[in-house]
Amino acid sequence: MGRTTTLAQTTAGAVATLLTPTAGSHPWTGWTISAGWGSRQLLDVTLVTPNLVVEVSIDVARDAGGRWRHPARFHRVPTDVDVQEVPLFGSGDA
Repeated sequence: MGRTTTLAQTTAGAVATLLTPTAGSHPWTGWTISAGWGSRQLLDVTLVTPNLVVEVSIDVARDAGGRWRHPARFHRVPTDVDVQEVPLFGSGDA
């Protein structure tokens, strides 16, 4: 689970139709999310069930805390990949 750069309005609308608001517990409950890298403004968020796979690109540069230095960029929603096929981040499976 993560976040990307801001999506174009048409892309955001299309992706939003594929998301389901969470009905129970969520790993990010109680978290605040900034409006942008280095911003102190907080976003209003709707937590969703993690049941959608998206393709992103990232820069491999990391900061001293191990976080990516640059935001992930959304590319597409692959129609041939099910969420159950994706290994958990950090599980060692590639």
